[in-house]
Formats: sequence, C-alpha cells, structure tokens
Amino acid sequence: MNASPLSPPRAPKMTAKHVNVFYGPKQAIDDVSLDVDKDHVTSLIGPSGCGKSTFLRTLNRMNDTIAIARVSGDIRLDGEDIYAADMDVVQLRARVGMVFQKPNPFPKSIYENVAYGPRIHGLASTKAQLDAAVEQSLRRAGLWEEVKDRLSDSGTALSGGQQQRLCIARAIAVDPEVILMDEPCSALDPIATAKIEELIHELKGRYAIVIVTHNMQQAARVSQRTAFFHLGTLVEYGTTSDIFTNPRQERTKDYITGRYG
Repeated sequence: MNASPLSPPRAPKMTAKHVNVFYGPKQAIDDVSLDVDKDHVTSLIGPSGCGKSTFLRTLNRMNDTIAIARVSGDIRLDGEDIYAADMDVVQLRARVGMVFQKPNPFPKSIYENVAYGPRIHGLASTKAQLDAAVEQSLRRAGLWEEVKDRLSDSGTALSGGQQQRLCIARAIAVDPEVILMDEPCSALDPIATAKIEELIHELKGRYAIVIVTHNMQQAARVSQRTAFFHLGTLVEYGTTSDIFTNPRQERTKDYITGRYG
C-alpha cells in the first residue's frame, strides 16, 4: 500500500503545533498546526489579513521584534524548541533565513551584501573562503553571471528582480536549513517573477522552503504543499494538486474559485 502523499518519508524539518499569535488583545493566529517538509516547497495562501505572513514570522521568531506580539504553542526545528529560553535567536535566524516582500539589500557593495553573513557567523576565515562563499551563493541565486564583473557596485543599484535574488543569495550564504519567503515577487514584474520562481525550483530539496503568496497561480506553479488560511485559522493543508483541484473544505473551494478573497 502506498504511503499518503502527505506522509513524508522522514520527520518534518519544522513542526508547528497549536500556535496562537496575539497582537495586544487581537488574536491574529488561532490554533494552527502545520508541518514543513524538507523536500518540498510549502505555500501559504489566503486573502489579505488572513494570518499567513504572521504565521510565517513565527517560524524564525520575527514576531519577537514587535513589542505587543505574543506567541504560544510549540514550534520545533529538527525537534528543537525554537522558543526555548536558551535558544540563540541570531543563530536561529541564520538557520531559518527570510526573504521579504520588498527587496532590502544593505547599502553596501554586492560582494559585501553576500559576505556579511559568512563573516559575522565565522563561516569563512580567509579571503579565499569568503570569495568562494560569495560566488557559490550568487551562483545558487542565479545572479553570478549578471554581477561577477561589478561585485564592488552597490547592491541598491541593481534592478528590483536582481535585488531580490541578491537578498536570496544573502540568505543562503550562511547555509540555512529553511528559507521563508514573504510574497517575494509582489514588487516585481512578470519577467523578474519568472526568474524567482525558476530559482525556487532549483533550490527545492536543498532547503526547506515556505512561501507566502497572494498569487494562486504562483502557488500552483512553485509548491508541492499548500496551506489555506482564513481569518487566522488553517482551513486546509494538503498536496498542492489536491488543494487546487479537489479541496475538501467549502471555504477553500470558494477561495480557489474566486468567490471571495
């Protein structure tokens, strides 16, 4: 008997159980449980304000930066409680990298944008090692051929799509285990978007990837698992093909067919 397509062959990379997020008195996430598999891209979809970005931010404790935010529940990376008192948050964010909606390169050279992480985390001790790390990360981000002759130029001088790939190169330069992407293409044109989607395909399996997208066609193209959020709850989670062609929940069907959103 075949295993269910939702039973990964090994333990999930990350697990979230009974997660709640409050901003002051307002509850933004209500009792969400979801596993992130290493070998697949997981997309989080749902209407604006449904909690998908808030949930994504719990996976590397980005909500810690918001004074009124409070998170409860259990979130683990390889079985390790990421909200434990002795968890090094800086180290956690190196292991669980994030790419934001708007490209945000540092106001430094292209080289320094990528070299920054390996340098501060002690991953490269010589100039040759740093050079190799920068080249490898830019190659993985599909940017090396475009920038190899101008590594000393400012990262902010690149086009929007190139800046976003530079931010992806910066995230992978510290050898993360998980990459979180919060609507990484929403500020980009269709050509730049296609390049980011191609890059996600290439990075799949090397990193666990979770992407928040408001674009259902994008979710269908890039992910193998899809979670549908509505009003702070996880309505349905399954293989992307099932969610889009055979959803079990009426609310999912209504959203997929455009009745609301």
